Amino acid sequence: MERKKYYITTPIYYPSGNWHIGHCYTTVICDALKRFHQMLGEDVFFLTGTDEHGQKVEKEAAKRGITPLEFIDPLVAELKDMWKLLDISYDRFIRTTDGDHVKCVQKIYQKLYDSGDIYKSEYSGYYCTPCESMWTEAQLKDGKCPDCGREVTLQKEESYFFRLSKYAPRILKLYEENPEFLQPKSRVNEMVNNFLKAGLQDLCVSRTTVKWGVPLPFDEKHCAYVWIDALSNYISALGYLSDDDSLYKKYWPADLHMVGKEIVRFHAIIWPAILMALGEPVPKQIYGHGWLLIGGEKLSKSKQDAVKKDLTDPYELVKRYGADAVRYFLLREIPFGSDGEYTNEKLLSRINADLANDLGNLVSRTTAMICQYFGGKLPARGREEGTDCELLQTAKGLFEKVKSAMDRLNAPDALCEIFALVARANKYIDETTPWILAKDESKRARLGAVLYNLAEVCRIAAVLLKPFLTQAPALILKSFSADENQGFESLAFGNLKEGSAVLKLPPIFPRIDVKKELAEVEKLVSDRQKKEKKEEKKPVENSEKLPEIAIDDFFKVELKVGEVIACEKVEKSNKLLHETVRIGNETRSIVSGIAKYYTPEEMVGKKVVVVTNLKPAKLCGVLSEGMLLCAESADGTLALLTPESAVESGAKVG
Repeated sequence: MERKKYYITTPIYYPSGNWHIGHCYTTVICDALKRFHQMLGEDVFFLTGTDEHGQKVEKEAAKRGITPLEFIDPLVAELKDMWKLLDISYDRFIRTTDGDHVKCVQKIYQKLYDSGDIYKSEYSGYYCTPCESMWTEAQLKDGKCPDCGREVTLQKEESYFFRLSKYAPRILKLYEENPEFLQPKSRVNEMVNNFLKAGLQDLCVSRTTVKWGVPLPFDEKHCAYVWIDALSNYISALGYLSDDDSLYKKYWPADLHMVGKEIVRFHAIIWPAILMALGEPVPKQIYGHGWLLIGGEKLSKSKQDAVKKDLTDPYELVKRYGADAVRYFLLREIPFGSDGEYTNEKLLSRINADLANDLGNLVSRTTAMICQYFGGKLPARGREEGTDCELLQTAKGLFEKVKSAMDRLNAPDALCEIFALVARANKYIDETTPWILAKDESKRARLGAVLYNLAEVCRIAAVLLKPFLTQAPALILKSFSADENQGFESLAFGNLKEGSAVLKLPPIFPRIDVKKELAEVEKLVSDRQKKEKKEEKKPVENSEKLPEIAIDDFFKVELKVGEVIACEKVEKSNKLLHETVRIGNETRSIVSGIAKYYTPEEMVGKKVVVVTNLKPAKLCGVLSEGMLLCAESADGTLALLTPESAVESGAKVG
């Protein structure tokens, strides 16, 4: 009998660096789901990756004087290291720069173009570079990006559009006929009321002003815009439209796209419409989870910098507390589907209360008593007595409760059920008082039965925790000489064998002195911030000092004030702008390598400083009769030199 298939994805991440704990949330959830379904015996494929094209990458690379790929490669390596640190068990890590993805995207564009679902027009709108989102004026909030609150620029360019409006009725019908397609229910209301009822606009899906991307097969002046490029990773990773599409046939449609609530619109409206246009099935379910908040706001790089005392660096958190503790906090603390809040204190409290006091304490007490009273050999199970009933019943009915919670994608509820058994076992120790039973030789059989029951609870809890914690369960099972690879099929009570060696296990989650730890963390964060500020204030030093010149040499350079009266991009270059500059009574053609920092629209009307006696030259076939003066900052950003006050065109500088 063929195994059931399960395909789960995270969104692909923009590898910005500066990782914080909020970046880990979606991926840790998906990893737990993958491990759970594997333990059910299912054939699972788990996909994650990086979104690497677009203006942000292009600009950042240009600032550093390197190629986009040279800029992005180390950041991708950092992200992979972070997933390794947290024991993320993905089956493929896709990059949108991967050759198979690029080919797939081009074939998708061609297919949509051939069917008439993509057409050429002109785009005019407001663009937010950090979010890589375009907005109408009505959608702006106080004239800024409604998502991140940062500045936007008005852009007009020739673009290709996807007929998104055509698919609005089908998407509404999808929601009505398949209530499980988009979860939680609140996300459906958002999509319907905020987007679908208002009417969908056709979607701009290409750019001419950005060159770092997938060139369109039918018009190489255009690059694929993020919507089709990034979203298509879910099927390109499976070989869609390739010579070997066996994975696509095997796993598609996806069982679950797990995404943050801020990108539900892309996944629940745009992505289904693209698939409908391609004639392909839509995913079975999209889940838009909440955010990890800090100080009541979404955790972001800017917010992270403003935090005075909270440690949000995943590398430092895992180093201090272990991967299991970080995973457990993310999976247990945040109410699934809603927002949750991160603080150092919440993390430490959760570690102490659940992992140290409950689980760690149960395992260390049980192994210690077996070693003390039975020489490290597991005693016989014995017969069940009255005080055993509730403990054993809790253990026997636990798997169905955990599975029910995970079927609802509710990891916090699943963990709550497991730790209810752990708590009940700790109470059972107080009820049965093994240390008193040990004093009466006639009660040795009863003592053995109590300790056997506790050992079995430790084993069952460890097996059920394997999808969520990746290190502690193996330690627990090993301490009872149990098979570390055993799965859910082993959950029947009584699996441990009498006489098996039991190792005394030290605390697997040592209790933390919260007050002391908070003080140490606050100092760590404060020292780090002081160091960063100090480095920011370091003066920029020139590595090469130019030779001194005489004043007569300086006077050989003629500098004048000019006014840019027209500007356009140089067709054969993504770095050059062609300016028409009025200098007094004459007009000159000047080519400048500033296209990464200024748009043609921004240049028109600017007063600039021009080297006017530079020998003319042709750059990319365009005549340049001078040079605009710029200043370069430490990070490689260029800024034009302009007169401080109004000065007439043609005025001499110097």
